[in-house]
Amino acid sequence: MVTIKIGESERSLPDADVNWVNQQINRRRAEGLTVCVRVTIKTQAVNVILATPGCASSGGASRRLTEEEQRVFDLWQQRGLNQSDFSSGNVVAFIKQLDRVI
Repeated sequence: MVTIKIGESERSLPDADVNWVNQQINRRRAEGLTVCVRVTIKTQAVNVILATPGCASSGGASRRLTEEEQRVFDLWQQRGLNQSDFSSGNVVAFIKQLDRVI
């Protein structure tokens, strides 16, 4: 199961289409708000929560990542989602490529 949460709005991955992602991020930025995007991935091989820099830290436990989790984390970084100036296009690219990683 994969969910994406932008601000207070949350959807499962199949329901998080390009228009919804763009609308959520662009509306918050237009209102001068910090954008927080959290992606929760819970599958048999992957159990991680990824968050952009604008999210409050949850202080989760630290453990060694599995090979599959490392690939997800690497994709998150490649799409620039660990940077505060990410775009909605970065989020969309991550979502579209996630299936190939997990």
